Amino acid sequence: MPETIADCCATTSCGEALDSRRAWVSEAVARIGADYTRSADTHLIKLDLPLFPDISLYLKDESTHPTGSLKHRLARSLFLYGLCNGHIGPDTVIVESSSGSTAVSEAYFARILGLRFIAIVPQGTARRKLDQIAHYGGETREVPSGQIYEAAAGLAHELGGHYMDQFTYAERATDWRGNNNIAESLFSQMAKEAHPVPDWVVMSAGTGGTSATIGRYIRYQPELTDRTRLCVADPENSVFYDSYCAGDSTIKSDAKSRIEGIGRPRVEASFQPSVIDRMMKVPDSASIATIYWLERVLGRKCGGSTGTNVFAALALMAEMRHAGQAGSLVTLICDSGERYLETCYNPAWVAEQGLEPAAYADMLSALSGV
Repeated sequence: MPETIADCCATTSCGEALDSRRAWVSEAVARIGADYTRSADTHLIKLDLPLFPDISLYLKDESTHPTGSLKHRLARSLFLYGLCNGHIGPDTVIVESSSGSTAVSEAYFARILGLRFIAIVPQGTARRKLDQIAHYGGETREVPSGQIYEAAAGLAHELGGHYMDQFTYAERATDWRGNNNIAESLFSQMAKEAHPVPDWVVMSAGTGGTSATIGRYIRYQPELTDRTRLCVADPENSVFYDSYCAGDSTIKSDAKSRIEGIGRPRVEASFQPSVIDRMMKVPDSASIATIYWLERVLGRKCGGSTGTNVFAALALMAEMRHAGQAGSLVTLICDSGERYLETCYNPAWVAEQGLEPAAYADMLSALSGV
């Protein structure tokens, strides 16, 4: 007779525990799915700029998500990734390192699932973001910018919790082939426009996950591969641009990005340079000037990263106009400017940072005609 096969889950109590955890995960996935169904897709706004009659600029407004930013999509994907990989259970403490927006969105989903959430954020994170994390029942701990990774991983280990680690898993947690990701949504919304296949998609990078999703999707769709290019705009005090140009992923910096949510002091694992066609370095003063310009154009405030995106898009439009090209570009409104009233929209903070947005105001008006 063969020997009995060993089974570490042979006891009734162990099997019951596994069944209970599986049932909880199933319910958790269903709750996140229900929340997704209740949320309509984000709007695509067309800007009509008089000096670009043959080139259209579209802004995909990610600020309309329930938690107010592009990171809502990422947080949902990270939770589903953690649940379906067995990392998150009914008693798991969720820990994240974040400059704020991802933590706001993760706190929201943690509350839906009844889980404790702790965000490790850089010192100086906008107070409005900290208040929003608290609003959803999350906790925050502020540490120096360069210590957020180690502090989050250490706390998760100490508590026996799960470190979400957006900077590593952002590019793999989202299904880049479709499943109504941001790329599929964006391109489907463009279908009935005068130039339905955009010449450029322009965005900035925090984790690098969204640019990875969009870049891969462009290569996956035959009608886009030869016609649409991805441009990633990078702020000052970020190493993504330098790494891209040098082909060196080991570059690091001690500086902190002044444009919250984008730009990193190291090359994150989710940043995938091989799917990016071009990068631009955008001065922080230009990013701030652009959100002031956008407030006149749209009648509303946008976050600093939106200014980075739009300034790069306008530069590309100027190149197209000079070359006699017609077409379209799409970029993102990442979040609302209401989160940055104490920083980007505070003249004292802007001056303290040594920024001079007025130096770009005339350029923006001359460039756009607005």
